[in-house]
Amino acid sequence: MNKHSKIYVAGHRGLVGSAIMRKLQQEGYTNIITRTHKELDLTNQAQTQEFFEKEKPEYVFLAAAKVGGIHANDTYPADFAYINIMIESNVIKASYDYGVKKLLFLGSSCIYPKLCPQPIKEEYLLTGPLEKTNEAYAIAKIAGLKMCQYFNSQYGTNYITVMPTNLYGPNDNFDLETSHVLAALLRKFHEAKIDKKQYVEVWGTGTPRREFLHVDDLADAVVYLMNNYNENEPLNIGTGKDITIKELAELIKEIVGYEGEIKFDTTKPDGTPRKLLDVSRLHATGWKHKIELREGIQSTYEWFKENWK
Repeated sequence: MNKHSKIYVAGHRGLVGSAIMRKLQQEGYTNIITRTHKELDLTNQAQTQEFFEKEKPEYVFLAAAKVGGIHANDTYPADFAYINIMIESNVIKASYDYGVKKLLFLGSSCIYPKLCPQPIKEEYLLTGPLEKTNEAYAIAKIAGLKMCQYFNSQYGTNYITVMPTNLYGPNDNFDLETSHVLAALLRKFHEAKIDKKQYVEVWGTGTPRREFLHVDDLADAVVYLMNNYNENEPLNIGTGKDITIKELAELIKEIVGYEGEIKFDTTKPDGTPRKLLDVSRLHATGWKHKIELREGIQSTYEWFKENWK
């Protein structure tokens, strides 16, 4: 991409899209186009085609998606499947129809089988059953990844796919019904501190291990890959390090300055026991994460206190 290339960021208001916008602006890209959901419904094929025909973007970051944590995924599987498959199909097809030079599709680490060998290599995709609670979302994301590969093989397009690990950072979703674990815990500990609650309840046993990547690191990676990676094989994006949910809760408790207890509700689901990505293929491209977990949570907490109403 050059600094004047016409770049479309789909999903620019979300956690990932807003971080990609910040990164592009920092790097001096001046021709970025966006549309809010109200202005353009990407599940609508006619609207999507019309937008691409009019704007003719050269590069597309496909970060628009319906996302959520265990509870949301388990409660609304039809919505997660339908909305994500429609967005991907419409944007990928329109990108082909209107001559987009390169597209980057954001998948998710939840596309891998539930009981994968660890750390998870890219080639483990489709080698076993998925985690039941987010199967609908995972299947939709696998469809998008495969569609990019099929367009590349049939039409010679340059559509690359990345699988980020668990993300957090500014503009995260802190709604306790639909949020992911790190954002939910930040809010829970903050509110418990303010309300002087005696304990904070954490779902599950605390034993599952999770890897977390600051969203600004992800944005740095995808802009780097848009400029430097042209393979048909998907790429994991993560830190290559993980932590138990119990350790995460203790770290957040310390950062927030909460002094009560932590209680684990073992009647609630744990999800996948471990989900650590193998990032050797990513490191071989020349990119590595920069923001460590404590520093990332600290800055996210500062953002939360200033922005959360």
